[in-house]
Order: sequence, then structure tokens, then C-alpha cells
Amino acid sequence: IMALRDELLKSIWHAFTALDVDKSGKVSKSQLKVLSHNLCTVMKIPHDPVALEEHFKDDDEGPVSNQGYMPYLNKFILDKVTDNFDRQDFNKMCWTLCFRKNLNQSQLFITNDDAFKIWCIFNFLSEDRYPLIMVTEEIEYFLRKLTEAMGGSWVEERFEDYKLQLNSKQQSLNVWELIGVVGSGHFSKGMDRQTLSMGINEVYQELILDVLKQGYMMKKGHKRKNWTERWFMLKPNSISYYVGEDLAEQKGDILLDGNCSVEALQDKEGKKCLFLIKSSQKSFEISASDKKKKQEWIQAIQTCVTLLRQGRPAPHREARQKRRELRLKQQAEQEELELRMRELQTANEVKQLELENMRKALEEAAANAAEEEQRRLQTQTELQDRYRMDLEREKTVRQQVEEQVAQKSTELEQYLQRVRDLEDMYGKLEDALEDERRARQDEEAVRRLQARRLLEEEATKRAELEQIHLRQQRAISETEAEKQELEKERLAKESALQAAMKQLDQLEQERQGALEQYQTVMKKLEHATNNTKTWKHKVAEHEGLLRLIQPGSKGQQLITNWGPAAFSDAELNLREKQWQEMKNQPTQAQ
Repeated sequence: IMALRDELLKSIWHAFTALDVDKSGKVSKSQLKVLSHNLCTVMKIPHDPVALEEHFKDDDEGPVSNQGYMPYLNKFILDKVTDNFDRQDFNKMCWTLCFRKNLNQSQLFITNDDAFKIWCIFNFLSEDRYPLIMVTEEIEYFLRKLTEAMGGSWVEERFEDYKLQLNSKQQSLNVWELIGVVGSGHFSKGMDRQTLSMGINEVYQELILDVLKQGYMMKKGHKRKNWTERWFMLKPNSISYYVGEDLAEQKGDILLDGNCSVEALQDKEGKKCLFLIKSSQKSFEISASDKKKKQEWIQAIQTCVTLLRQGRPAPHREARQKRRELRLKQQAEQEELELRMRELQTANEVKQLELENMRKALEEAAANAAEEEQRRLQTQTELQDRYRMDLEREKTVRQQVEEQVAQKSTELEQYLQRVRDLEDMYGKLEDALEDERRARQDEEAVRRLQARRLLEEEATKRAELEQIHLRQQRAISETEAEKQELEKERLAKESALQAAMKQLDQLEQERQGALEQYQTVMKKLEHATNNTKTWKHKVAEHEGLLRLIQPGSKGQQLITNWGPAAFSDAELNLREKQWQEMKNQPTQAQ
């Protein structure tokens, strides 16, 4: 019932749209009264004008919209409709209301009746949404059917070009555009009008009238048993037969149901290509014109019986429903795909935002790292500058120390020179005082004894210091691993050296005491010697050069590579030669 209501609504929609002159979606109530009356008449429904007046009593001032008319149409017309009326009369009535306004007959190669049939086919194949349109797939299906009905060959390239034109516009056609396409002969080139009209009629009978197969065959009578030629028309639930193909006089019907059967018969009574149709009431013997026709009719009837058993609609209606379901499925998949694409795009945008934030974070981290590296380099540069300044300061201090050492060395050299001069002076004095030495033999012997003892002790100490120094040098050069132990030993030896230096200081003090005794003796000799006045005078002149060697200051001592500076250059050279000889002797022994 719902399918019937949907098909009826399509035709009514065309009629209502035609009454909507200014295309505002509204129609005057008087026109709706006429439309409702005509609908009730053709569909054999009792018409109730009072109900119409009662339904639209609040809309007396103006036209009624389609939304306002639909409740009345559903309640008082479509809810009461049954399938006992002539569908073709219903379609003719709706067609009559709409074609004059929309169809330009002069530009078409088809008759008004052919245009009406195309209109019906459009309503059958159009989508169940308003305004009504036929999509590209259904247009191709209809044009293929029409071309096959005309006996022509389908030109795929021609329709592809036409489909490109549709895709560039709206990808669909309304009913008047479809009638214009077929009526213009665009897809029936090379065909005459009669062939086109016959093709339209054949497609119309199949899709609208549910004529699955038709043609002339011989039928055996039930009473006279004679064979008569009849025009047979197969529908999903019946087989009608007529006197002629103009359908002017119908002779009977063969009702089909799930219990019917069809089977081939052997040739008999001079008739060939026989088959038997068994219905619930009667059996019918039929003779086809040839074996091919016989097989086609048997197959078609068996198909109808099978569909009736399974409760399925006609093949073309089932195929239409499958195409619609497939389109809905594809549309749902397309919408789902678009939804997924939008979700993916949203996710992609979120990912892009995350990547952008990550990139900014990386850039910020890189900037921080660069800033940290710059600070590190600056700190390193500052440390290098500070280290360089410390090195320069240390170098300056070292230079100052070296200068001081050089200065002290110069002063030591000057002091040694003065000592040598004094020794020369002492030698001359000893020669001058040779005569006086006899008088001072006792004192001189004592002095010499003391001096010799002091010198021997000093030489002994110096030899010990030289041996200590050589052992230190040899220990240092042997191995670095014994450095700490040797350092301790060196410290011990330095302590011994310091003790020796103290002894040297003591000897120096004793020597000072001897010199003081010598001066006392000299004072005594001044009164005893008169023959040495001239030398005394010279000694007086050089008295400034005569200075007693006093002990050194308590400050830092001047140290040479050979120990405390207590030797002359000649003694140093001599001791250096002795040390080199001692060093070479072990090497030669090896």
C-alpha cells in the first residue's frame, strides 16, 4: 500500500505543481476542490466536499500550500484508496492537468500519447524525493531499454558525452527535460517516428503496465477443440489473450499463482512447438510459432510463477528497487567517507597544530640551546682571558724573579771579584811581611793551623754537599715512579744540608774569631815593625778595599746549581770537571 501511495503522490505532485502558477508552493482552494473531486472520481472514492471546507476553513482568505493540502490528501483520499481503479485513467487525468503548461509539442518528433508514456515512465524511475528528478543511472537504464526496443545498438560514447553535460549542470533531469531529450531524437538518430513510438510503447508496457512478454500464438479451445490464433500478454500474475494486438477484444485470462506450472508437449495433431499451462482452474494448450518462441514463453511463465511463490515483485520493479538501494548504500558510503574525510581532516589539523606547537617548542629549545651555548662560550672566553692574564702575570713575576736572580748573580760576581782582589792584596801583604813572619811564627802557625782546619772542614762539607747533589740528580733521572720517595730523601738531605750550612755558619763565626785574633796580632805588630812603613802606607790607601768577610744576612741565601755560593769560578770549573769524570767512569765500566 505504501508503494502504491508513493506512485500516486508523484502524479498528484505534477498536477498540484501545474496549478501553482506563480511557483510559490500555494494553490487556490477552488482549484484544490476541482483536483480533489477529479482524484476521487478516477480512484472511485466517495467525495466529501464538506470535509474539504471543514479542513480549510481557516484558510479562506488565501491559497493553500502543499504542506496544508497534504494532511487532507492523506486523510480523505490516499487513506481510502484501493487498487480497484484504472491506473491509466488516473495518470491521464494528472497528465491532462500538467502537460499544457509545460510541454511545447511543436518542437518534438513524438505524439502527445508518447509524451504521456514517457511521463509515466519518468514517475516510475524517478527518485522518491521532491521536486521529482531522474538521476543519471536511471536515464541510462531507460535510454538503453528504448534503444533495444527500437532494435538499435547502444552507443556508449554518445551517452558518455551527454552525461558529461549533465554532470556539469545538475546530474539529473526533470520530466519535461526527459521528454525533450527523447522527443528531439538525440538518441534515436536514423530511426523514423513510428519506430520511436513503438519503442516507447514497448518500454511503457513493460515498466508501467507490467507486460513481461507479448505476441501471437495458437490456443486450443476447451469446447470445440479447435486451434485459434490469439494475442497473448504476460503479466506478473496473469496471461491475457485478445483477438488482435490492438487489444480491442479480450477473450480471456489465465490467472497465475504459486501452484501453476508450465511444461513442454510433444508435437500432435499437426501442431508443433506445443506447451501446456496448468492453472488452479484449467489447463491451456498453446502452440508457438517456433522453438525459440516456445522456450522464451516457457521461461517467462516459469519466472512469473517462481516470483509469485517467493512473494517477489516483477523483475523490472525488483531491479529498480535494487538500483535504488544500491544508490542509497553508495550515498551512505559516500557520506560516511566524507564524514571520515572530515574527521581525518580534523585529526590532520590537530596533528598539524601539534606539529606546529612541537616545531615552536623545538625552535624555542634551539634558541635556548643557542643562548646557553653563547653563555658557555662567553664564560669560556672569560676563563681563557683570565687564564691568559694569570699566565701573563706569572710570566711577569717569573721575569721579575729572573731579573732579581740575575741582579743577585751580578752582585755575587762583584762580591767574588772583590774577594779575589783582596786575596791578591793578601798575597802581596804576605810577601811584604815575609820578614815579619818569623816574628809571628807562633801566631801564624796557630792561625794557619786554624785556617787549614777550617778550610778542610769546609772542603769536606762541600764535597759532601756535592755528593748529595749528584745523588739527587742520579735519583731523579732513574725513574719517575720513585719521585715521591726521592722527594722525601731530598727533603731529608736538604735538612742535612741546612744542618751543614749551620755548621758552616759556625765555622764562619770561628773564622771571624780567628780574624779578630789576627787583627789583635796586627795591632801588636804595628809597634814592633818599623821597616814596613811603606807597605803600611799602601795598606792604608787600600783600606777601603779591605773588608772582613762577614756572615751573610738572615734573609734569602743566594743559591747556585752547586749549592750555596761559596766557591770561586776556578773552583767551580775544577769541581765540574771532577764531577764529569766521576760520571763518565760508571759509563765506561758498563
